[in-house]
Amino acid sequence: MIVLVGFLGAGKTTVGRLLAERLDLPFRDADEVVVERAGRTVAEVFATDGEAAFRALEHEVVTDLLRGDDAVVSLGGGAVEHPGTAAALRGLPTARPGAHVVHLEVSLAEARARVGDDRGRPMLARPDLDAVHARRLPGFADVATAEVATAGRTPAEVADAVTTALAATSA
Repeated sequence: MIVLVGFLGAGKTTVGRLLAERLDLPFRDADEVVVERAGRTVAEVFATDGEAAFRALEHEVVTDLLRGDDAVVSLGGGAVEHPGTAAALRGLPTARPGAHVVHLEVSLAEARARVGDDRGRPMLARPDLDAVHARRLPGFADVATAEVATAGRTPAEVADAVTTALAATSA
């Protein structure tokens, strides 16, 4: 199992799909599973139920995915802020030997450039996005078994770097 974490715009979904294809594993996007379960978009869940309700549902989804079959899994950028989710991610390599949590590092400037004005991302509307980014960085590092910089790299190059990083941590 490979779990990708990082701030919005880090490329978790794009890189995750590439990795899954290369490794012949299924790909699961936690946000897509949340949408399936809620029957609404992430933005609608945020707007209707609030961030706390979204994080609770996201936590249920993530723990189910972590218990499931081997896959490449991408998590939403705020998943690590839920204490239960962070604990599950920290414990993943012990619970599932060979499993990895990879932090795809992205600067706030690069994240903004990549996602533009995507109205489907509620986080972009926050006036304190820079503070959110800074607050989440230690959480990503805390749960990660490997970190991969994404700046100036194509998704294929990031996928290559993830594969190299995982081979180095497994050696």
